[in-house]
Amino acid sequence: MRKLFLFLSMGLFFFSCKEAKKEVQTSPYQALADQYQEFTLTTDISKLTEKEKQMLPILIQVADIMEDIFWQEAYGDKTPLFQQFANDSAALKYLSINYGPWDRLDDNKPFIEGVGAKPLGANFYPADMTKEEFEAFQDPNKDNAYSIIRRDAEGKLKVIPYHEAFPEQIEKAATLLEKAATLAEDEGLRNYLQLRAKALRTDDYLESDLAWMDMKDNTIDFVVGPIETYEDLLFGYRASNSGQILVKDKEWSARLSEYAQHLPKLQENLPVPAAYKQEKANANADLNAYDVIYYAGDCNAGSKNIAINLPNDPRVHAAKGSRKLQLKNVMDAKFQGMVVPIAKLLINPEQIKHVKGDAFFENTMFHEIAHGLGIKYTLKDKQEVRTALQNMYSTIEEAKADILGLYCITKFAEWGIMKDKDIMDNYVTFVAGIFRSVRFGAASAHGKANMMQFNHFMQSGAITRDEATGLYTIDLEKMKKDIAAIAEEYITMQGNGDLAGAQEYVKANGTIPAVLQNDLNRIANAGIPKDIYFKQGTKVLGL
Repeated sequence: MRKLFLFLSMGLFFFSCKEAKKEVQTSPYQALADQYQEFTLTTDISKLTEKEKQMLPILIQVADIMEDIFWQEAYGDKTPLFQQFANDSAALKYLSINYGPWDRLDDNKPFIEGVGAKPLGANFYPADMTKEEFEAFQDPNKDNAYSIIRRDAEGKLKVIPYHEAFPEQIEKAATLLEKAATLAEDEGLRNYLQLRAKALRTDDYLESDLAWMDMKDNTIDFVVGPIETYEDLLFGYRASNSGQILVKDKEWSARLSEYAQHLPKLQENLPVPAAYKQEKANANADLNAYDVIYYAGDCNAGSKNIAINLPNDPRVHAAKGSRKLQLKNVMDAKFQGMVVPIAKLLINPEQIKHVKGDAFFENTMFHEIAHGLGIKYTLKDKQEVRTALQNMYSTIEEAKADILGLYCITKFAEWGIMKDKDIMDNYVTFVAGIFRSVRFGAASAHGKANMMQFNHFMQSGAITRDEATGLYTIDLEKMKKDIAAIAEEYITMQGNGDLAGAQEYVKANGTIPAVLQNDLNRIANAGIPKDIYFKQGTKVLGL
């Protein structure tokens, strides 16, 4: 009888395994989910003090609240959506990565049958609101970054600040930040956490942004609250909630600190007429390297960021500059897992030697530095460029940072600040990086920016493609010349506040040509992942 029971149990076991395997194989969402490669977020926690270790679970709770709020901003109530696919793990994974049923790596196209197009304004605005209705709406706070738009009882538009739209979540997050502050041994971190709690309750972030700039010696960092405006594709006004926990790599950070002092010289040497470089670049911007140990909310949606340049407030830039945070562990994961295999597939073999991890790190770092260069206010009426360019701002700004980053590295090499620098390393690695990031799709600001540069390089001959082999070759001198020309186009567009010109430029240059799409298909067919998703949390960290 025991043998029979064992036999039946084993039979049921194998049957269950077979059924589970069948489910994975037959899920129509498995191939989509497999585009993302798992990466474990961890760091050497032995370098943390006991109080810092106690602080991390509290910060993770705050980040998880930002996760809940971002779902509301990007989509709405996710419960019915998840219930619909409760038995399909691949679908649940892809819904979680995309924060909704629209594919962020495929121009925000719906991947769930029967779902309509993603609203340009996500869930920040009423679904039935038109741009004309919003523009006619008379409220001085209607473009406030820290608010949503809803209808009142009479159907008229009204502005609701975040702390009123999400009162319970905001109060809980603020209380937890104050609790974390009591454990902070670094005075700067303690002050920032306290002021960030206040900012969440009031939606006034200037004081806490300035305090974040003043932090110098802290090991733990926490980027939390409404930060970037990429999710608002209607106007580019509204900031999405995010939570990102970082641990500073002090050894790497020391190597980077010398670059910040040269920002004013870079600003003075931009390849634009004098009127477009009169604003001052702050020389005390922080350049630091970190291991990321937690992503939640906006920063976790679709493709993952590998660097941070904040705050976005131009008042902070004028007073204290900005901080450039290089996310070293995630950056290395993307370079090894995506950039290298893509380069081997598409780059001229004679130039593969120039695809280097250090160059990828430098390109990313100087991209963030370049956000602090150029122009923040239009020449004619001194309006914020962000406001003047509306939903085109993020695309033009990311494109400017990309191309101006390469310009900065070129100048540092010429000036001897970067010793024994082979600039071809940066150029070839940059092109390989375009092939990686353009796979995010033309719907993202970064994707459009990459296509604008790629198309310009191809037109000028800075990049050429061999039709017989499908391999790309980079021309050093043409690349140098084109980088300066493109940088001038972007900065003058921003300085002129030329919204119509930006719209026309992006429309003409921000799309993927058929030849490149075929090459991107080759990458996909080779099984190279598009991006990463994370295994993370207290258990992963060993806390």
